[in-house]
Amino acid sequence: MNIIGAPPHPKPWPTGDQYDPDLLEHGDSRNVIDRYRYWKVEAIKHDLDRSRLPLEIAVENWQHDFNIGTIIRTANAFNVSKVHIIGRRHYNRRGAMVTDAYMNIEFHETVSAFRAKMMEDDKTIVAVDIVDGAVPLGQTKLPQNAVLVFGGEGPGLSRELLEVASQTVMVEQIGSTRSVNVGVAAGIVMYAWLQQNVK
Repeated sequence: MNIIGAPPHPKPWPTGDQYDPDLLEHGDSRNVIDRYRYWKVEAIKHDLDRSRLPLEIAVENWQHDFNIGTIIRTANAFNVSKVHIIGRRHYNRRGAMVTDAYMNIEFHETVSAFRAKMMEDDKTIVAVDIVDGAVPLGQTKLPQNAVLVFGGEGPGLSRELLEVASQTVMVEQIGSTRSVNVGVAAGIVMYAWLQQNVK
């Protein structure tokens, strides 16, 4: 059988509660770094929780946007502490490639509920959208306690969300397209935060 990733582990098997006997026996085809090969999902998440960045991400989910999964996958790559889904609880998980299993995800039915939780947690809401008044990312210092908020592909962020944000930033562009894909923009802004806040 052709297995993408790691083949069945030769015996003797490694010992420890983090290991999944089924993966050891049949191989691990998941998209995880070598350190986590053959580990149980809950063991990986627990280990990630010990080193997460203070950065948080939020996405408005009014239209079941397929980019939400991509944003979650990127948030996993940067090991952000939490992902917030505002609006519909059910979101398109396809682009996440199962990485949502390793993330801390919170749901908020409304923008006002999300804002109240961010105030309680002392988080600064930073909207990311190409709208009038948005500051180019290259000219912005993103706060360490930021929660970066992204909207749907096409409509962008809701007016209500833009009004509760402490600041609004945009990814500056020089080509003919009006905007980059929101999943791409999310990766760019997360990386910018990382460069500014993690030395």
